[in-house]
Amino acid sequence: MRLIKIRYPTTGPCFLICCVRKEISLGQIAEVTFSQIREDIRKMTPVRTMYWSMWQPDGTAYYLRDDGTPWTDRPRATYETCRFAHSYVLGYLCGDLKTPDLALSAMKGLTGAAGDKENGGWYEGLNADGTPQDGKLCYTHAFVILAASSLLTALRKQNVQAAASQQSEPAAASQQPEPASVSQQSASAAASGLLKKAEDTYTRRFWDAESQMAYDNWDTAFTKLSPYRGLNANMHSVEAFLADFDVTANEEYHRRAKEVIDRVSAWASDNEWRIPEHYTDKWVPELEYNSDRPDDQFKPYGATPGHGIEWARLITQFGLSAYEDDPEQKAHYVDIAEHLFARAVSDAWDCDGAPGIVYTTDWSGQPIVHERMHWVLAEAINTSSVLYRVTKKRAYADWYSTFMEYLDCCVILLLHLPRDHQTFSIIRRNKKAHETAIAAS
Repeated sequence: MRLIKIRYPTTGPCFLICCVRKEISLGQIAEVTFSQIREDIRKMTPVRTMYWSMWQPDGTAYYLRDDGTPWTDRPRATYETCRFAHSYVLGYLCGDLKTPDLALSAMKGLTGAAGDKENGGWYEGLNADGTPQDGKLCYTHAFVILAASSLLTALRKQNVQAAASQQSEPAAASQQPEPASVSQQSASAAASGLLKKAEDTYTRRFWDAESQMAYDNWDTAFTKLSPYRGLNANMHSVEAFLADFDVTANEEYHRRAKEVIDRVSAWASDNEWRIPEHYTDKWVPELEYNSDRPDDQFKPYGATPGHGIEWARLITQFGLSAYEDDPEQKAHYVDIAEHLFARAVSDAWDCDGAPGIVYTTDWSGQPIVHERMHWVLAEAINTSSVLYRVTKKRAYADWYSTFMEYLDCCVILLLHLPRDHQTFSIIRRNKKAHETAIAAS
């Protein structure tokens, strides 16, 4: 087994370690078991402990430099604090018993410095001097729901494990089982409170009951709503809704996820499965949005294949979660996911003479922005794995192996470059590292 790490100063789903087992041949993803993944996670201790340095004392998270040291002169984005929390909870659920301590550091930041006590909600981020950044984004608030849901999941598991441990220990007949520790109770109450506050803020400020879609952004005081509507915020809202349902069993979040997914699926189907990203305030697609600035960092022109791949995973997750006992409906959503994945990789993989997935294409599938973003590769690895597990189709196992081979040969190779040449957020088509840029996944 070869343990591999991608380093970059942002997180996203690819924040955790990527493991490549050399004994696995192409197409043999089914041989990787969850127990093997847990074993790999246990071997991450030296890397995991390095990330203690990311926390500012107020509980918000720094971006990290290539060597893992905090980037103290840069703003601390609230959604990054949330992502770190979520990632460390995933580590805990995979067997690393120490990562909840890292995740809980984020709760201090989300219940404190990152929150706007005057206007409500959460700041987009904090500047290096601690002053808040302007604006309130749905994107950020969706990540607060995700982080709170994840934290609550981890704390519940800790409480269950603690209770099971007590029951397994011999005790005198007169002794009663001890309740969860005060600190555990306090942390669980704080996580529950954080989730409730995030749900209420999101519903009041970002969920449009008329369109059954999410608003994109407000000013800091929640007095001026932007007319822009976009799917990136809605995509991460679906991610948040699914996580929320997992801890609350509140069917409202399945209902909301379905409303968004059904509309996105219809727009994609009408557009040869290339998803329009930008809309008017009446939810009319604007296919030429930012055509004069096609490489806009957060709102690029055209289709974003990485988002097609990400939507495919979320739609599959929704189908399996909401329709566990309805094979027909479950198959319907998996079919949508397969169409989205197929279009994305057909358009974007190796389409300009070099391996990797280009960042954006035009509406005929021709590449526009050629850079290879780290988060797109992470989503491709994740989604191909999920689709294989669900459908058992060999094609997805082959794609998974292709993506992992690319990770090993074209991305991890950069780890052998001198330290000052290592940047991992963007890989250009000539396979050389480019100046690090932060792009929302």
